[in-house]
Amino acid sequence: MRTNSVASETGVLAGLIRDGGNPAARPLGELAGLADSAGVRVLAELTQRREAPDQTAYLGRGKVRELALLVERHRADVVIFDNDLTPAQTRNLERAVGVKVLDRSELILDIFAARARTHEARLAVELAQLEYSLPRLKRMWTHLSRLKMGVGMRGPGEKQLEVDRRLVEKRVHELRQDLAVIHARRTRQVAARQGRRTCSLVGYTNAGKSTLLNRLTGSDELAADKLFATLDTRTRRWRLPGWGPVLLSDTVGFIRDLPHHLIASFTATLEETRQADLLLHVADASSDQLDSQIAAVRRVLGELQIDEKDTLLVLNKIDQAAPIHRERLQARYPHAIPVSARTGRGIEQLRAATSTALSARFLDLDIVTDPGNGRLLAWLDANGEVLSRRFDEKQVTVHCRLPNELAGRIDPERAAVRPHSLVTADEGESLGTGRCAG
Repeated sequence: MRTNSVASETGVLAGLIRDGGNPAARPLGELAGLADSAGVRVLAELTQRREAPDQTAYLGRGKVRELALLVERHRADVVIFDNDLTPAQTRNLERAVGVKVLDRSELILDIFAARARTHEARLAVELAQLEYSLPRLKRMWTHLSRLKMGVGMRGPGEKQLEVDRRLVEKRVHELRQDLAVIHARRTRQVAARQGRRTCSLVGYTNAGKSTLLNRLTGSDELAADKLFATLDTRTRRWRLPGWGPVLLSDTVGFIRDLPHHLIASFTATLEETRQADLLLHVADASSDQLDSQIAAVRRVLGELQIDEKDTLLVLNKIDQAAPIHRERLQARYPHAIPVSARTGRGIEQLRAATSTALSARFLDLDIVTDPGNGRLLAWLDANGEVLSRRFDEKQVTVHCRLPNELAGRIDPERAAVRPHSLVTADEGESLGTGRCAG
């Protein structure tokens, strides 16, 4: 695993654009941002349009030669591809250009390693990096002596390769066990908040989720203008009209072609998102790649099997979008909520929309029953949000919010159930027919 402190390097970016796509004004713009986040100074870029990648070196022969000339001319230290490469393609490219070659997944893993601060995040990143490197161990040993290595990898290189593979597999097993314990603990922690409503901020990296968290909750979390500034879940109290405090969580941002093993490694970190009552999908309204970024986030949510959750689309940085762009966004996403976490624009509208969305899943009820009906009172505490209790001489009125699907489980012969309203003592006593035998 790489260290978190590495010397600054210079690099050349490369990528293959499939025919039939819609190339952006700068196809490697996002890759340049990733490279900058990793501390690489980009000196040149090279792209090739073709129907399918070359099996040997991903790019065609002519483009590989052109890439080698770019590396030589700029004396670059590294070539970074905007695509995922096979171990053989990486090896062939390194031979052709004479410097190390990284693919998109390896670069993202490197950034995660540099950003990881907590014990949990470091374990998750190490697991993802080892799972990435396991099939590539053979390439890592190409510098060894090939004396008597025969066909393939025999001799000293073979021995060291097998030793390394066993060590990596052992470490992967240990990390999975450690993360399983963390995941179980996180699941219990989230389940313990059952009586509290929870919202989770999701979205593309650098969409402004942390800035929005700070604006909504008054917190002072790190909100840097760089990719993957947040890797760990932060949960804060957010006061909503009609609801009081709810819990709002911010976690790692997503990105196009996020490595699958990285998603799996961060399962524990994403538990807050899995269990949230409502997702706030934050998108960068000023980005010319907005549509593809929204689609990428939805794909990741699908991989996490939470794409069916209730979701509000929040178009952040609306103040940075051109007027004609804002009109197009309103037409394309009519139900989205335009906001600016930086200026506060649209924040009240977001609060109101979130309250409405949460209310759609819950019923605001008054439950009138006998004070001795402990079983029902305990059930309401466990399955709903009890907002108040008012005791009279012969009955108790519980004001609570219950999920729609649970409200029908209350036995009408043991309790009276009605929409919440301000109830006077006399009115409350008149509901004594809801008394239960318990």
